[in-house]
Amino acid sequence: MPRSSIRASRGALAPGGVVGDGRYRLLAQLGVDERAGAHLWRARDGQLRRDVALTVLVGDPADVTAARGAQRTLERAAHASQFGHRNVARVLDVLSIGDGIASTEGLLGIVVAEWTKGTDLVDMIGDGPVAPATACRMLEPLAEAVDRAHNQGLVLGIDHPQRVRRSPDGTVRLVFPGPLPNGTLRDDVKALGAYLYLLLTGYWPLEQGPAAIPAAPTGKDGALRHPQNLRPEVPKELSALAARTIEDSGGGGVRTSAAFLRVLSQIAQDEEHKAYLRRTGAETEQPGYTEADGTVWTTRRPVTDAGQRKKLAFGATVLVVAAVGIIAWIGLSLISFFSDEDAAIGPDFNVAETTQQDDEDSDEQGEGNAGSGQEGPEPSLAEVEPGHVQGYNPKGTGDHPDRAPNAIDGNPDTSWVTSQYKQQLPALKPGTGLSLTFEEPIELHKVDVLSESTGTEIEIRTAQHPNSYLDSTEILGSGQVTERETGIELDEPTTVTYVMIWITELGGPDGAFESEINELTFYTSE
Repeated sequence: MPRSSIRASRGALAPGGVVGDGRYRLLAQLGVDERAGAHLWRARDGQLRRDVALTVLVGDPADVTAARGAQRTLERAAHASQFGHRNVARVLDVLSIGDGIASTEGLLGIVVAEWTKGTDLVDMIGDGPVAPATACRMLEPLAEAVDRAHNQGLVLGIDHPQRVRRSPDGTVRLVFPGPLPNGTLRDDVKALGAYLYLLLTGYWPLEQGPAAIPAAPTGKDGALRHPQNLRPEVPKELSALAARTIEDSGGGGVRTSAAFLRVLSQIAQDEEHKAYLRRTGAETEQPGYTEADGTVWTTRRPVTDAGQRKKLAFGATVLVVAAVGIIAWIGLSLISFFSDEDAAIGPDFNVAETTQQDDEDSDEQGEGNAGSGQEGPEPSLAEVEPGHVQGYNPKGTGDHPDRAPNAIDGNPDTSWVTSQYKQQLPALKPGTGLSLTFEEPIELHKVDVLSESTGTEIEIRTAQHPNSYLDSTEILGSGQVTERETGIELDEPTTVTYVMIWITELGGPDGAFESEINELTFYTSE
């Protein structure tokens, strides 16, 4: 059949049709986002012989409003092509009329992205809602991607359930990029709450969802019913997170991707902990606490207190020394008891003179101490956890940013690792590292680095915001990884909100330079 006869005509697309000036053959339609006339297709790239995901913008080129909206979507997609995250399909190409699309194809534009194997959410939800802990872990990587994109000022446009798929690793991934022309950061955040709602209940809570997914039910007042009202087994905290993220009215809502990710990660850990306790039969009631907005949390994330461990070790050492001293004293007493009292040895001395001399020495020592100006004991330190971490590279994307949270997750078996370099820094770039944000300013004293990448040179820096230029940051302290746990003392305690862990020299052998950080621990004064 001649190629021209199977091309899309006036926006009518069908399997076997060819678009993109004959390059992409349509295989299967996976959805339609009617808000922007976006048809979502799996297609075959005839030149590179690989499957791709196409977001095909259908419309009349003579419609100025539609053409302008499509152009805005294409510009946003092109801008996002530099963004990289494992849960966002990479944009491969952006086609427009006269630039990859013939004027006779009846299309306004095409966004070409890498294809993602996996399962359509519509098919997955058809088997019923997922368990709360599973829903958290499925959605958490996508929330990380949204948070990273928002830090760079990018809107991903995830607010339609047919634009994402469950990837082979079991997480939710954006497959069909192409933000709406009027899409906002808030729309991405609401979409995260909507996906959580969908996974927990099987209902889609936003407007203009696909017909294949039932709309979320509402109460008599028109308000969205919370997931726990539909499924009592959904934890109260998770139900509240989904509803508060979606709702635009009222106080106490979740408005940012960072806030959503932080609460979601906490709940996921709590749910997995409770599931473990149920499996082992060791579940016990844990004390609750209430936030200012009335939200009740039933568990806290266990805190690894290195200071407490050191105190315990010191106490044990003191006990051992005391025990040895007591045993020695008892031994000497027994020897003295059984020895001949007349066999005393040693030079004769005048007790009165000795006592007088001791008193004089004591007075002199007291006078010396009084005027010495000795400082008091150093303040005790306590651990403090950052609220957010991301890869830091002021001249581009950080190394393995998706693994950055591993550096502060409290698990020494997970890690963040740099890329592998054939040349030592700063041959290719001045350094690489992590950017950490604390929820409120702290007085930072010390940073412990858990790492086996000996030889790694690390600088502790402070900045005005998470993505500051390197020359605007200030060095607070530095050190080299020489053993598994390396403490880096700051030159002086400093009040900070944003901290950079900046690596200026990597570990590893020649030609394969690489550094790994298992855990970072930050200390402030108690």
